[in-house]
Amino acid sequence: MQALSKAKVGENYTIQWLFGLPEVVEFLHRHHVEEGGSVQVIQKLSNGLIIGANGERFAMGNEIADRIQV
Repeated sequence: MQALSKAKVGENYTIQWLFGLPEVVEFLHRHHVEEGGSVQVIQKLSNGLIIGANGERFAMGNEIADRIQV
C-alpha cells in the first residue's frame, strides 16, 4: 500500500482507505473516490496531482492525496 501522492502517472489504482476532514471525504465520495473504487493518476503537479475517477477528472493537493492509500 502507498499514498496516492506517490503513485505513478498513467496507472490505475484501487483505493484501500482514505481519511480526512468530513467535508473533504464527502466531496471525494460525491465524485466516486471511495474505498474499493478505482482511480487513475493523470498527471503529477508540483503540489498535487490530477486524477480520473468514473469519467470525471479533478486536481487535488498532495495534502489530500497523502491521506488516500492505494
